Amino acid sequence: MTDVRAIHLLSPRLANQIAAGEVVERPSSVAKELLENCLDAGAKRIEIDVEQGGVKRLQIRDDGHGIAADQLPLALARHATSKIIMLEDLEGVASLGFRGEALASISSVSRLTLTSRTADAEQAWQVEVEGRDMQPRVQPAAHPVGTTVEVCDLFFNTPARRKFLRTEKTEFDHLQDVIKRMALARFDVAFHLRHNGKTILALHPAHDDISQARRIAAVCGDAFLEQALPINVERNGLHLWGWVGLPTFSRSKADMQHFYVNGRVVSDRLVAHAVRQAYRDVMYGGRHPAFVLFLELDPGSVDVNVHPTKHEVRFRENRSVHDFLYGTLHRAIADIRPEDKLEPASTLSLHPQQSVSGLEAGEFGPQGHIPLSPTPSAQPTFAARAPFESSSSRSSYAHPTSQATRPPENYQSAYQAFAEPLGNLAETGQEDIPPLGFAIAQLKGIYILAENQHGMVLVDMHAAHERVMYERLKLAMADEGLRGQPLLVPQTLALSEREVDCAQQHAQWFTQLGFELQSLGPESLAIRQIPALLKQADAAELVRDVLSDLMEYGTSDKIQTHTNELLATMSCHGAVRANRRLTLVEMNALLRDMEVTERSGQCNHGRPTWTQLGMDELDKLFLRGR
Repeated sequence: MTDVRAIHLLSPRLANQIAAGEVVERPSSVAKELLENCLDAGAKRIEIDVEQGGVKRLQIRDDGHGIAADQLPLALARHATSKIIMLEDLEGVASLGFRGEALASISSVSRLTLTSRTADAEQAWQVEVEGRDMQPRVQPAAHPVGTTVEVCDLFFNTPARRKFLRTEKTEFDHLQDVIKRMALARFDVAFHLRHNGKTILALHPAHDDISQARRIAAVCGDAFLEQALPINVERNGLHLWGWVGLPTFSRSKADMQHFYVNGRVVSDRLVAHAVRQAYRDVMYGGRHPAFVLFLELDPGSVDVNVHPTKHEVRFRENRSVHDFLYGTLHRAIADIRPEDKLEPASTLSLHPQQSVSGLEAGEFGPQGHIPLSPTPSAQPTFAARAPFESSSSRSSYAHPTSQATRPPENYQSAYQAFAEPLGNLAETGQEDIPPLGFAIAQLKGIYILAENQHGMVLVDMHAAHERVMYERLKLAMADEGLRGQPLLVPQTLALSEREVDCAQQHAQWFTQLGFELQSLGPESLAIRQIPALLKQADAAELVRDVLSDLMEYGTSDKIQTHTNELLATMSCHGAVRANRRLTLVEMNALLRDMEVTERSGQCNHGRPTWTQLGMDELDKLFLRGR
């Protein structure tokens, strides 16, 4: 029996199999590593052939620069790579793969054949290796310039690992998802996927808007393409571009969230937190947004060497990246107006729009919500779409008990045509018809029925008015700030030394938000004042949650979340109720307010506030034109 206390060197085979456990979980893991090598090799066409979900056979061929014959055995050696030489190279990794152990790990748990030819070689060479002996066999072969890697019988020599594999369909779904994510990262590369001899994907290089649209539709579906908002913002060395789904295009699972950092597919908690914050006020409970986003920054400011599979990254300036992502997406979503949703899908720009900078690029300006960052900053603004009127010039739909103000001047002539119930839209010039049209009637005391140039509009009047009031309350709160209310009996918190240090570091920020915190020692803190609006909240729990966020993300939205919940409740109680009869003037005033109010497409709970039925849809209901 082996003495477990004796120190000994692991055999190369066992060491590689242990390493394989870090990077090779299933066939999709193999595909990811091999595809990254293809892209790093400059491939412009990649062909993937799969049998039985990739367990029996996975072959990937590329037209990259290839591997020289004398380097083929070295390519299968552990800790061998062409992508880094010195430790300093890890501080600015520009390639996708660099650890130098993926091929060695894969070959230790499979039967691997690597065939390659360089442009200056007279013929190709092939190296074979099996997990059981790890001795490479090199021989001449026929192959065009490029590389083919064939991986057969995955985990044939590690049955304990093989039994954890799922059904063929499940494994292939995972593998296909990896390929689709890679295809979104590189529009200039062709991807062809076959499973059991059947063509599944045939993605050609996409160099223009139309071909990029085809690729996005092939990966994410036509529906995403039709309900996506283009993003392109650059500021302070950070460049974010891509497409985000409208709040109405939400998913039951987070299965359509594609985020890339310098072309690398990542799944990062900081990114997820920033996106979740941006959609917080417009996403229905339990739903998830869809997006395809690319973040580009200096490779030296992001550490990609934090996980064996390289799925995670670490930003050197967490807070600035978080604020940039949140601010950009938050403003983009806030600036969606009814006319944006009514644009035909064909007019949606699939090419990122011209970059903007300064206040237009997500910096914080004077008008907006309470800043989330520990240091004072203002609300981000986003100018990717046509500018809208400022809040001071917007129409003001008041509660039905007060007098409604008139609509904007450019709608006045058209509005007068609808002042009477039997107004005629045909008499109004098309350029004067507002996006949501003009009210015709109220349905069952719940819905407003309106007509616009596209057809019929139905509005949930309570939900719509609730959103209008909610946004106004938030603006008022931002202008007035959060006033503090002293506690009759200060609360003492027992915290870690790190938490107390964090509270002291951000003391000025807490003060601006209505808190007064006092350090009582290295691990003790006293709460002497809290925001007046949050007097019913659990102050201790709130401060703990805020400190937790500050330490992890460099920012926190817990205070604003609690505040917004109260404002939402207030707006809900103040909004028009069902069965409240509105005049045409009041209904039209509400429609005008919706057109200039941020996030007016959803109520405070994420439910839609209005829907459009075009003439084509109405004609189908009555079989017209058949």
